[in-house]
Amino acid sequence: MLTSRTSWIDAQAKARRIIDHTRASLDFGKLRRYRLERVRAQLRRLDYSGCVLFDPLNIRYATDSRNMAVWTLHNAVRYAYIATEGPVVLFDFHNCEHLSDHLDLIDETRPATAWSYFAAGPRKQERAKTWADEIADLITAHGGGNRRLAIDSCNPEGYRALADLGIEVFDAQGVLEQARSIKSAEELACMRASVTTAEAAMTRMYEELKPGMTENQLWAIMNEVNASMDGEWIETRLLASGTRCNPWFQESSDTVIQSGDLVSFDTDLVGPFGYCSDISRSFICGPANDEQRRLYRLALEQIQTNMELLRPGLSFRELAEIAWKMPASCLPNRYSVVVHGVGLCDEYPSCVYLEDFKTGGYDGHFEAGMTVCVESYMGEEGGSIGVKLEQQVLITETGIEEISSFPFEEKLLNREI
Repeated sequence: MLTSRTSWIDAQAKARRIIDHTRASLDFGKLRRYRLERVRAQLRRLDYSGCVLFDPLNIRYATDSRNMAVWTLHNAVRYAYIATEGPVVLFDFHNCEHLSDHLDLIDETRPATAWSYFAAGPRKQERAKTWADEIADLITAHGGGNRRLAIDSCNPEGYRALADLGIEVFDAQGVLEQARSIKSAEELACMRASVTTAEAAMTRMYEELKPGMTENQLWAIMNEVNASMDGEWIETRLLASGTRCNPWFQESSDTVIQSGDLVSFDTDLVGPFGYCSDISRSFICGPANDEQRRLYRLALEQIQTNMELLRPGLSFRELAEIAWKMPASCLPNRYSVVVHGVGLCDEYPSCVYLEDFKTGGYDGHFEAGMTVCVESYMGEEGGSIGVKLEQQVLITETGIEEISSFPFEEKLLNREI
């Protein structure tokens, strides 16, 4: 259990060293080839001729191309066609073809045909047909007669236009989630750079936390540090203080942090090289009380116990059955999952509590090379205190390796402090 701390200056310097070393020494060509082949292996397994990807995270994984990722999450203006046996064709936003000139696995870049209502208005169906015609031409040329196509996101007009051309459409999200689930050594190096960035930001947050500052002022530190180290974005703004920590999922606000408040947060940080750092901690602003310590120790016990259970071959159902048992008073406020995958973002698998397995669970097995986050939220139903902890780990051949190493809160572990 880590409790020793470093200074913001040292944490910042460490993060910059790791990022610079990764950028200079990593074989990015090997990283890209591994990820593309992972996608194609899934396409072969399912007998798909190829896939069309709109989700910017899926495009990034398969091609390493990035362009306005958050904006394109809600504006379908770029996509990629990947033939199972054939070319990778990136369709990019207006006048953006040059952004991927350095990516040798992209065989061709074309202007995208955007057919969302924002882009096409009342010409939506016409533009969807133009889009489908172009995709169908690629399938005819490179599909070997196979007209089974996987797509991760598509409006109804697109599905209908493809069906009119005799193309059978399947879901590509499962293809990409399975492909993304096993990390290469190069991916792990990128993830460690992201985690080190998040932990540098957390160190500065810890040092600057004081009564009288707002939640938003504290949360802004995470954003500033991530951007300054070439990080990409932050998926959520989950930070709350005092009684706003229970129940969980409050976003940061202009609430003023008071002396004696717990401050709980989740990083959800997409850092350098596009990999996610998903770590949660709870800080204490000023002196701690016994109830805060009690809940904090329970949360820490939960994630430590569940981390020790993880190993290759363990099924998601087995984990639910043997996982740390939450006190009845906290069970109604339990987090949505016990463990979840992490890569470019939160990914497969999603491993729920036994109480939720019948309605929301699914089975599978942990494998060596998966990176996962072990979760805890500890807050009693109707209570005024909530503790959020989360640790990011790698599943190894024999158990786990912790990727995140940010120390836990001494003032919440030791009565005398």
